[in-house]
Amino acid sequence: MHRIIVPRVLSGRNSGLTRQSFSSLSRHSHSSASLREDGDFLPQMPPFDYTPPPYTGPSAEEILKKRQEFLSPAIFHFYKNPLNLVDGKMQYLFDDKGRRYLDAFGGIATVCCGHCHPDVVDAIVKQANKLQHSTVLYLNHAIADFAEALASKFPGDLKVVFFTNSGTEANELALMMARLYTGCQDIISLRNAYHGNAAGTMGATAQSNYKFNVVQAGVHHALNPDQYRGVFGSDGPKYARDVEEIIAYGTSGHVAAFISEAIQGVGGILELAPGYLPAVYSTIKKAGGLCIADEVQSGFARTGSHFWGFEAHGVVPDIVTMAKGIGNGIPIGAVVTTPEIANVLTRRNYFNTFGGNPLCTAAGLANLKVIEKENLQHNALTVGSYLKERLASLQDNYEIIGDVRGRGLLLGVELVKDRQLKTPAKVETLHIMEEMKEMGVLIGKGGFYGNVFRITPPLCFKKEDADFLVDVMDHVISKM
Repeated sequence: MHRIIVPRVLSGRNSGLTRQSFSSLSRHSHSSASLREDGDFLPQMPPFDYTPPPYTGPSAEEILKKRQEFLSPAIFHFYKNPLNLVDGKMQYLFDDKGRRYLDAFGGIATVCCGHCHPDVVDAIVKQANKLQHSTVLYLNHAIADFAEALASKFPGDLKVVFFTNSGTEANELALMMARLYTGCQDIISLRNAYHGNAAGTMGATAQSNYKFNVVQAGVHHALNPDQYRGVFGSDGPKYARDVEEIIAYGTSGHVAAFISEAIQGVGGILELAPGYLPAVYSTIKKAGGLCIADEVQSGFARTGSHFWGFEAHGVVPDIVTMAKGIGNGIPIGAVVTTPEIANVLTRRNYFNTFGGNPLCTAAGLANLKVIEKENLQHNALTVGSYLKERLASLQDNYEIIGDVRGRGLLLGVELVKDRQLKTPAKVETLHIMEEMKEMGVLIGKGGFYGNVFRITPPLCFKKEDADFLVDVMDHVISKM
């Protein structure tokens, strides 16, 4: 039973914020709280029955020094004082001091069934004790078992699997297969999309933040069906006309493929406008092209309503790519397609040394079994819907929250300085992230302007965790 806490009124200096403190906490009375010496109530993290063993490794300062000396300068870290994370259990992480954090980012939508889930760990250890690597040149049941289980989650003739090491590799392979199958070179992707950072996928990516000045040929970027900032609002078919014009004016009339996420992850958790994908898929088919669904972030039950993001739009792609949640943190990706399309790779030798590694596929199969056994898709739907509702209540109280969006446990909160102008609140986003970390909540950020909170926790997230997250965010914003 939770106490109803009557908050004291706080005066805010930022005109973009209301003066309501703990508005959602007092309204919903969901989260427990403690009273500080200064009279301020602080949300309390839900209890959790796990204590990590004492950490005896190097300090954060020592690790940071080594990173700066020996690792690429392109590698960056979150927070002014970066976290030294040394342990994890389900939806929680622990630093070198033993402090617990609620992980609402999930290693960038990667930890699926929970940190160090015992079933996944057991599968990894058992496989590691038997055989860690053999290559697909020899028979091993781990890869075949996982491929069979994975194929069973797809509609129609999508039943041939090719394993890779990452989402970038999976998308690279999918683009190449589409070009080989159709005999065309033109690819259409969306503005604001992110599909990877290799040669072909960087071309398909359409954010300048992730594009280097290298040759990126044969890709056209269509108008993004952005329901928040887009010119046509939520009218998907109107955005889809741009794809028709690209084909008519920018190609020979034939294309290789259209690639998109159902919900743009790096792009700021943007769910494509309703009616867009069916219209575009129809246009691409008429132009002889294939439709590629990038499920790297929206797949594996994360959206709650469906196992794959594309299913919510009533379409069936020709090729599906995936990574992140497929292995619960183990590096593995995959491409799933039809037997006819898959056959194009037999024209030459195509090989991936680590693709289908027995240790990785054993982990992937265990992860898939946990999703089903623990009904995590339903949990993503119920907890995610509850969390979205609570975040929407914060939007009612704080002008700085311009939009709350997403499905299941793939949610975004966009911060703006002005709701009418939708001016990105980049500095404020960083400040809130820092303060939430100090209170024990880890979230991500994204979007073209870096002003969107990306909330993508492990699918074992509970309502109590959702309450704590929102109450912490409420507290931090009320203090600005």
